[in-house]
Amino acid sequence: MTILTPGRAGQHGIRRHRQHGGWRPWLFALPALAVYVAFLVYPALSSLWFSFTDWDGLSPAYNVVGLDNYTRMLSDPVVLTAGKNNLIWSVVTIVFPVTIGLALALLLNGKARGKPVLRLIFYAPGVLPLVSIASIWGWLYNPDLGAINSFLRLIGLDGLAQPWLGQDSTALWAVMVPAVWLRTGFPMLLYLAALQGIPKDLYEAARVDGATRWEQFWHVTMPGLRPTHYIVLALSLIDSFKVFDLVYAMTYGGPGTATQVMGTWMYANVFQYYQAGYGTAIAVVITLVAIAVGIPYVRSQTREHAR
Repeated sequence: MTILTPGRAGQHGIRRHRQHGGWRPWLFALPALAVYVAFLVYPALSSLWFSFTDWDGLSPAYNVVGLDNYTRMLSDPVVLTAGKNNLIWSVVTIVFPVTIGLALALLLNGKARGKPVLRLIFYAPGVLPLVSIASIWGWLYNPDLGAINSFLRLIGLDGLAQPWLGQDSTALWAVMVPAVWLRTGFPMLLYLAALQGIPKDLYEAARVDGATRWEQFWHVTMPGLRPTHYIVLALSLIDSFKVFDLVYAMTYGGPGTATQVMGTWMYANVFQYYQAGYGTAIAVVITLVAIAVGIPYVRSQTREHAR
């Protein structure tokens, strides 16, 4: 007869649990896994496959063209313009919302009056439907009846009134203004939550050592916000490469190709020009760029913080 010591009995119980209960978590996860495969994995693999074809998006017949769609992008002038616009969009819609969001968080973390109301006001644009935001700013930019040009004429600056969305020189910058406006609230909330988590003792110790407010900010606040910086920058960077809806709702990528980004050019090829194979190839590139830029950045910064 085999006598199990307490250690052996525990090991025997673990082996029995692994042998007889290891499949149970998968059973509970099966519904969510099925939805994930059906609505994410399968469409992603299908898109990858169609990017190697000349499918028009309607007919069941198509030909496999290999890498032709990807090599075509290298000589497509619209892709080059869209890529440049994406880079400009990324820089502007990361630097300004993050900087303004941090400034607002510092303000609301202090002794400002009516902080709950101010938080609501600053965060409200981020929860509005993008179509509504596009409509509001489209009206503001209206060259004849818009509030911006009307105000400029009212104060005697008629020469500055112009068709903001109707000319190449101002269209992209005009669209980025509401993008900055609506994206400021999210980093503000994250920074505000992080600021409230920094121990007050650190500030008291810094003041005892004679540190100024600026020195407290650089040596206490900024190190305390480091994990939040990683999250905000990574999410903003990934989101900037996927921009589509606001640009499409305000300008459809025009005038000409002035506000064309990769997302709008992908949409135009799939749903307007019926070149679904080429459009899905652009979508694959957008996805790969977002992954290549976002995930390694998050991993490296998280690893550095863990040290």
